[in-house]
Order: sequence, then structure tokens, then C-alpha cells
Amino acid sequence: MSQRTLAHYLIEEQRHKGVINADLRFLIEVVSRACQAISVAIGKGGLGGALGEAGSDNVQGEAQKKLDVLSNDILLNANEWGGHLAAMASEEMDLPHTIPHRYPQGEYLLLFDPLDGSSNIDVNVSIGTIFSVLKCPDGADLSSPEAAEAAFLQAGTSQVAAGYTVYGPTTLLVLTVGDGVVSFTLDREQGGFVQTGEAMKIPADTSEFSINMANQRFWEAPMQRYVSDMQLGKDGPLGKDYNMRWVGSMVADVHRIVTRGGIFMYPMDSKMKEKGGKLRLMYEANPMAMIVEQAGGAATTGYERILEIVPGKIHQRCAVIMGSKNEVDRATAMHKV
Repeated sequence: MSQRTLAHYLIEEQRHKGVINADLRFLIEVVSRACQAISVAIGKGGLGGALGEAGSDNVQGEAQKKLDVLSNDILLNANEWGGHLAAMASEEMDLPHTIPHRYPQGEYLLLFDPLDGSSNIDVNVSIGTIFSVLKCPDGADLSSPEAAEAAFLQAGTSQVAAGYTVYGPTTLLVLTVGDGVVSFTLDREQGGFVQTGEAMKIPADTSEFSINMANQRFWEAPMQRYVSDMQLGKDGPLGKDYNMRWVGSMVADVHRIVTRGGIFMYPMDSKMKEKGGKLRLMYEANPMAMIVEQAGGAATTGYERILEIVPGKIHQRCAVIMGSKNEVDRATAMHKV
């Protein structure tokens, strides 16, 4: 495969395949440039004074890191002026950010988790950015942030693009525009993303799982049985040994699965049941589910396909089981017995 830049790839998707239009292409390019800026800030770490607590909480009641706030600001400032967006929503903001009247308004909605896995920031473990793009419904009321929330409340099947960036030993961008999954590596000398993966596929079978075992005692009975079967290895009903991997950053854990297979689980547990789960549907589960399905995998809550959930609020949560299709199907079937 000859190397292509992100811009080259997007132009081909627009010009030759008709998968995206010019505005969506521009939106994705702007998001990618914002992610480059976030990568630079992360790379400086303590040298840039960006480590540690911000001294504030987000809408979820979680303590914000300085880099959470900085990453959120970078994405907002990069995207509000280009004329391709109607509004944005973020994990770090209670309400949507509507486009200021001094800028033209576009046809898309952008949702993002500006810095996933931020508890790993200060220990130099891989973190990332997750984003999702929706079409803004015709006639949507964007007169105020409160009114704008309704425009975002679309099932994940309505996404027109989704992606994530991993800030690790290299900075990687993984993207789908509904035409398979591709990946790009940030070339710091060129100052842009260069394609390094195409038609990424998740194997249907796996012998690797990713879950926070510290929560085992809080899981529902079907997940208890499923993980216990894997732990029994060759002597159990599945007849093979499994390895467990857990980074504690959804981006890093799911990227490993997109790259080499596996199953990622953040199931419903008794601690989070009143909230609906741990992970956020619209800017964590939905974009990752779109990518996983485009790569041949599956994504459910244990009871329903994630992409078919119609949200009632921007910060809605859900249980997540995604990755290698046969394993996800097995785990989901155990929840329906």
C-alpha cells in the first residue's frame, strides 16, 4: 500500500467514492489538527505544566485533569469557526456548545470525549480522544444550548463518521466514514497524519479479554458466568486458555482489539446501575461501536445492539461489550437466557 495522507484519503472518499462531502471532509481534517495539538500538549507533560488536577469537576462529577480542560478547549476553538458545524457536545460540558453567531453555521454535530483515560495521564500511560459526527436535523432549534440538546439525541446508526486518537508511543488516528476502518500515524516531521492501515478487520474469534476484574463482585450473573468460563481455560466449557489485558483507558483497550482481536467489556454492575452504566453512550460507546462494527466486530450492552439505542440525554450511559463477533455473540446470548 502506497502511503497517503489523511487529506488524500478523505479527498478520495469524497471525489471518487462519493461517501462524504466537502464539509465532512473539512470537519474531519480540523478534528485531526486539534488532535495533533493535543498530542503536542501531552508530549510536553510536566514540561508544559499540564499535569495534575484542574481543581474542578465535570458534569459527571469527576475531577478534571488540567489536560482534560485543555483538550476540550483545543477541540472547541478549532471547530467553532469553520462553518461546518451546528453545535458540539463534550464529556466535559453540561450542555452543548452552539456555534457563535459571528461564524457561519454548518450541517453537522460533533460529539467528543476530549481525553479518554485521563486517570492515566500522570503515570504516562496511553490515553486518547474519541469523536462522533452526526447530521443536524433540518429545522433543529439551536437558539440556546438547552434547546440544542434535542438535535443530538439520535441513535448511533445515524453517525456519519467516528474516530479515535491514541496518544501512545506514536500518535494514531483510527477512522471510519462508513466505508471500513483505516488508521493513520502522526508524522511529526511532516506535521500531519499518514495512512498506515487500511481495511482493518477484527478476527471473529479470540482468546483475549479486557475487563476490570476489580468490579467482578458487582457484575450481573450472566457476566459472572461468562468470565468464569474464560478463566477456566482449557478445562472449562470454552476449551481454550484466555489472556486478560486491561489498560484502564477505553481508547487503548479497544484499539488493541481493533488491531489484533479480543473482547472489551464494561458490563452493568450494581454500583453503576442507577446511572445506566459506566461509559457514555453518545461520545464513547457509539463511536467505538461504529468502528468495531465497520471492522467486522459486534457491540452490544448484553441485551441490545449499542448503535440502535435511542438516547434520552447527551450524557446517557450504557453497559458495553464489544470486539470479536463470536465472543460478543456468546456473551450476549448468556445475558438473554
